[in-house]
Amino acid sequence: MDLTQFDYPLPPELIAQTPLEPRHASRLMIVDRRCGEITHHSFANLADLLLPGDILVANDSRVLPARLFGRKQSGGQVELLLLKRVDTLRWEALVGGKRLRPGLGIEIEEAKDAASSSPRLLASILEDLGESRRLIEFNQPIEALLAEIGHTPLPPYIHTPLTDAERYQTVYSRVEGSAAAPTAGLHFSAEMLLALRARGVLLDYVTLHIGLDTFKPVTVKQVERHTIHREYARLTPETAQRINEAKLAGGRLVAVGTTAARTLETAALRSAGVTGSLQQASVLDPKLCPWKPVAAIEEETDLFIYPGFTFRAVDALLTNFHLPRSTLLMLVSAFAGTELIRQAYEIAVAEKYRFYSFGDAMLIWR
Repeated sequence: MDLTQFDYPLPPELIAQTPLEPRHASRLMIVDRRCGEITHHSFANLADLLLPGDILVANDSRVLPARLFGRKQSGGQVELLLLKRVDTLRWEALVGGKRLRPGLGIEIEEAKDAASSSPRLLASILEDLGESRRLIEFNQPIEALLAEIGHTPLPPYIHTPLTDAERYQTVYSRVEGSAAAPTAGLHFSAEMLLALRARGVLLDYVTLHIGLDTFKPVTVKQVERHTIHREYARLTPETAQRINEAKLAGGRLVAVGTTAARTLETAALRSAGVTGSLQQASVLDPKLCPWKPVAAIEEETDLFIYPGFTFRAVDALLTNFHLPRSTLLMLVSAFAGTELIRQAYEIAVAEKYRFYSFGDAMLIWR
């Protein structure tokens, strides 16, 4: 499958630079794969578009203030974006700067009001992991310090400073560990959650900590050759039971975002008896267990979803408008069909929808 199938032109002015207020003020495009119909709505009316007994499952991962600034001890500025904690002192990170080789020492910029008696926070590069990834070791544990010295890691296409860091968190975020927000969930306000419950729509949560592939574009010409990086995913036994009971009762499973969808489909593959790596799961077609659509999981998932993948659990996908040539756009295309998504994106551009993290939403029915 050629990478160019997932390209599209986008006027820069359609890239949303700031979030809307209130959170639920965005537009909502509905794409119905069953009939090919595309309609336009308001996200505030989402509850009216769902039925009692449907179950929404969202990603409750919280973004770490994981962007750090520092200086090489030999001189020169450095920027670190922490992606994944390896152990107490070591982290996998994206680095920005020149000549960032193993053995280099970095002095991390601390908060302006930090006590002068505090030990300096130092880091050293242990290993080059390829491209701009490095294995970093700090001289002390840093998780407790991130709230003071870390910065919100906004995507590179957002150039307007964020005045309230909580606007890059979902209202239900609770488990810290992501390098980026699960942005489909940014549309939900507390009022929206209450309206959904009043409608009889069930709400539940999984956890997937978003890492490298949110920032890394696909560069291989053939999509199947792309290697997706592993991300921590968790679906508890209690949540699995509630999802299975809702599905068996006739409710539709709505994944809030591509990360929730990957977690749910990982859990469906495990329930169907698939073991080991899921990188090439698109070529598998195990039967869905009719009485147990998803199983509890806690693992580093490498599930790569692109057209040809068989969805086994998710009935509807709530998502944003994604970057060209991204694994996220590939997942959405797998869910709705490549041609229908191409048509939907052309309409979104023509209708001046807002794109990417702070942009508008799309609800896809299968």
